[in-house]
Amino acid sequence: MLNRVTVAGNLLVDYVKKIDSYPERGKLSSILGLSWGVGGCACNTAIALKRLDSALSVAALGRTGEDENGRYIREVLEREGVRADITADHALPTSFTDVMSDVQGERTFFHARGANAAFGPEDVPFERLDCDLLHAGYILLLDRMDAEDKAYGTALARTLARVRALGIKTSVDVASENSDRLSKLTGHSLPYCDYFIVNEAEAAEITGLPARDAGGQLQEENVRRILERLVDLGVRETAVIHAPEGGWALSRSAGYAFSPSVALPREHIKGHVGAGDAFCAGMLYGVCRDFPLRRALETAAGAAACCLTEANSTDGLRDLAGTLKMIEQWGL
Repeated sequence: MLNRVTVAGNLLVDYVKKIDSYPERGKLSSILGLSWGVGGCACNTAIALKRLDSALSVAALGRTGEDENGRYIREVLEREGVRADITADHALPTSFTDVMSDVQGERTFFHARGANAAFGPEDVPFERLDCDLLHAGYILLLDRMDAEDKAYGTALARTLARVRALGIKTSVDVASENSDRLSKLTGHSLPYCDYFIVNEAEAAEITGLPARDAGGQLQEENVRRILERLVDLGVRETAVIHAPEGGWALSRSAGYAFSPSVALPREHIKGHVGAGDAFCAGMLYGVCRDFPLRRALETAAGAAACCLTEANSTDGLRDLAGTLKMIEQWGL
């Protein structure tokens, strides 16, 4: 059983703007509502883990600017009981994202990297890391960690190798981008990942195997092939894929498992921001508590469903009892 988790990487503020439609270039769209909250892997996943179980020791590791957004992130983490191990950048502002969410819930992101771009191995306190598991994200949005390393491929891969040498388990998440960088950068880190948790589009891009057919239908047999490929590429323990339809996992020791998503009615969905991070937190919580693979996937599905009930990435998150109640209420 693992009781101490550090989540390292992106720290930012999300400005979520509900719009009536996504406009063509040069056209106008109306903003129907505005909300904001913390965002990024190190905020979202850390807070979700702490909400699931207050007994977990959870830390967020990253870099912000010395500005109002940076102070806001620290205040929220403190209020949630997450220890903030944050470097203050004197030159760069805190990262933020404008999230445009249309009435169907489809999101478009406009992201300012800010201080996240400077977060690197020198910000990781290897000599005093107090955790059993370190989760890092996101590949593609941490320029310093994505930088080339002659020995390991990327600075992140070197960082993960050093963390594992300390006897700490590692986990990684990625971001989506219209480029071929994801497969190149991720491949270097997979041999140093114990757990790898991504969505179906990212997994397809990394492996070169399609998760959906030409009509957009998920091909479950391909999902299993993609998971097998991720394990072949080096994932040491468990590879996990999540999609709107459900979650799939392939473990070297526990085999293959699937759980459908929670059947949350559309009218209860207020936004999709942070749902992937919530799923990731639920899966990592299952790892920490030695859940069977199917139960971990169900917990992850419940955490993601809770997140969907609010517009930002954290307001909908619940403890384990509340998450299980969500699953019981709506079914899988």
